[in-house]
Amino acid sequence: MQTPRYWQSRFPAALLLPVSALFGGLAALRRLLYRLGVLQTQSLPCPLVVVGNITAGGAGKTPTVHYLAQQLRARGWQPGIISRGYGSQITGVAEVPTSGEASRYGDEPLLLARTTGCPVFVGRDRIAAAQALLAAYPATTVLLCDDGLQHYRLGRDVEIVVVDGNRGLQNGWLLPAGPLREPASRLAQAHAMLVNGSGATSLPAHPQRFDMALQPSQAWQLAQPDQRQPLSHFANRQVAALAGIGHPERFFTTLRAAGLTVQPHPFPDHHHYSVADLNQVQADIRLVTEKDAVKLIALLSEEGLAHSGNIWVVPVEAAIEPDLADWLASRLNALKSKDGRQTA
Repeated sequence: MQTPRYWQSRFPAALLLPVSALFGGLAALRRLLYRLGVLQTQSLPCPLVVVGNITAGGAGKTPTVHYLAQQLRARGWQPGIISRGYGSQITGVAEVPTSGEASRYGDEPLLLARTTGCPVFVGRDRIAAAQALLAAYPATTVLLCDDGLQHYRLGRDVEIVVVDGNRGLQNGWLLPAGPLREPASRLAQAHAMLVNGSGATSLPAHPQRFDMALQPSQAWQLAQPDQRQPLSHFANRQVAALAGIGHPERFFTTLRAAGLTVQPHPFPDHHHYSVADLNQVQADIRLVTEKDAVKLIALLSEEGLAHSGNIWVVPVEAAIEPDLADWLASRLNALKSKDGRQTA
């Protein structure tokens, strides 16, 4: 999501404050109704971890879920992943097959299904998605929810809020005058705050703060995934970078930090690429994110893209300090001893 420039300042954003006040009042009323039990929260038979944010736009939730899924599996847990499946064509609930298409299941769920080895279910009703996953995979010992912090009907045991460390909370106002879905005070209610990147100076303190850096690994060729090269291989080449993610500049910055000179080509978040999008990019090498790759692979198979051999995919891995997975595993074990629900 390309966030509006006025979110970084007080004017002309202040003109929208009356609408923000209405938005904030309705959101506060909804939270109160859940707190009083007028609206019901539904719990699940195994622990559920929500990875969300309080701002509009990408913050790094999906890489965080990927990291947690891999790290928890290495510690003996059996994670399952649920997601709304933004942009998907699913009207009910569905499991995301690794052979699926992003246009049907959503780009982020498909990426998680292909890269984590965990079952991934999508549905607007996340409770129904979680129940379907547990029915199909009864050995699941923990559920990870990609987004859904404001989906209060979904009972959660752990909340991890991801914050963009480069943009921070910007002007600190609620939508639409600013980027916030909930007031900044909501951060203190989460069990952990994960800051993706650095640069923001206005973030509130949190007793469980973790810092994340997304580190690139070897690029692989879209047409021949077994072909891999370090990013240094593309130095001194004419390189274009394409990114249809929440914060494209983060991808461009990562490539520049690796020593590449790139022509940036930002696209809207969840952008569905066309042949025309690629043909307008003139470069020897085109670098894309993994999230873009799940859509471009489908385009490649449908259209037989010319020069597809110069499209390379750059995976990133989350490095988090201190160890978020250890902290989460300890918390989940504490839940196990407390209420005896199905856990590892």
